[in-house]
Amino acid sequence: MNRMARAGFRIALLQLKVGADKAQNIENALAKIRSAVADKGARVVALPECFNSPYGTQHFPAYAEEIPSGETSRSLAAIAKELGIYLIGGTIPEKCRMDSKLYNTCTVWSPEGSLLATYRKIHLFDINIPGGITFRESDVLTGGSTLATVAIDGAKVGLGICYDMRFDELARLYRNQGCDMLIYPGAFNMKTGPLHWELLARGRANDTQSYVATISPARDPAAGYVAWGHSMVVDPWAKVVAEANEEEATVVADVNLQTVDEVRAQIPIFSQRRTDLYATNALEQ
Repeated sequence: MNRMARAGFRIALLQLKVGADKAQNIENALAKIRSAVADKGARVVALPECFNSPYGTQHFPAYAEEIPSGETSRSLAAIAKELGIYLIGGTIPEKCRMDSKLYNTCTVWSPEGSLLATYRKIHLFDINIPGGITFRESDVLTGGSTLATVAIDGAKVGLGICYDMRFDELARLYRNQGCDMLIYPGAFNMKTGPLHWELLARGRANDTQSYVATISPARDPAAGYVAWGHSMVVDPWAKVVAEANEEEATVVADVNLQTVDEVRAQIPIFSQRRTDLYATNALEQ
């Protein structure tokens, strides 16, 4: 394949308001997806972390659904097919029929409405910042153990969720697999968001010379967990090319795969790594 002739695509990140009514959350997402395609010309649409449920361990069991048979999955499959788009389905609390465990799971849907990939959050958000925030996803959720990539119009896209963004090893594994873009639905909070959200998005883009998209829920000051917002697209030069504020918004950017190829050719860190001294490799499962 001629790398320089690769296509790109327009992506829309939907920074959505999320409330207690699951059906309303889903309907709002569907309306915003339609608008992103009709008004913005998006080929790929990405939703935020926990878009059908309030974010919190106390909420996950009640809002959890099976994938792909649950109402949220069915709605995403239908609209992806209706509009002929690739849909990165943010995340939902997933109840697994096989083990009855709960996961924080991202789904990806094809323009034909088929399920292309599922990714279960690998690194669970267990932190304790005195005077800041204490949160333990592992009290309710189980961590995933598998990376996930999808092919979209000539690009290879790797998936992560929120806290996964802090782990450069995961991004490196995706780069080793040939990914051009990393997509992280996430909900950083009012303590870590101002400090690290943009820093980590740009850091992962710089590390991997890839596009990075981060998709947050809109900020609700009355919520039990208040999201930072600021969904953004970062290019392979680690430049923020599009960003929301804290309110409900649609962020649109054109992903240019030639930019990926040019950055990697001009600053060839991938071929210059001293893998005789160090390496980040996936372990056999």
